[in-house]
Amino acid sequence: MARRRRRTGALAKSVALSIAVPQVVALRTARMLAAGANPDARDRREFHRMGTEKVFAFWESANAMGLQMARARQQYALFAMRHWWSPWASPWSAAATATKILEKGLGPVHKRASANARRLRKAR
Repeated sequence: MARRRRRTGALAKSVALSIAVPQVVALRTARMLAAGANPDARDRREFHRMGTEKVFAFWESANAMGLQMARARQQYALFAMRHWWSPWASPWSAAATATKILEKGLGPVHKRASANARRLRKAR
């Protein structure tokens, strides 16, 4: 049976992120302290992964937010063409659009931080 993924909103992602990030930081800091001045190959791979993962996650996040902003701008342009007498969107639709952009931006960071927390919690 195929597993269905649940869509989580921006608030749920930010709460989960606020839990996962301190765990990852604590586990990686403990790993750095345990490795000492001469980390083994496994530790060096993990330390290298820390930097590259952040770069890719934030690049994906910026890309997702940019695409969502372009979609919102396109929808606004279509709205303005249909309703030429009132081109302004309501504050509620602006807030919904901003929330959707935030949700898209948190997605890649949330995915990686949650995966790191699960992976690092496992015993060596």
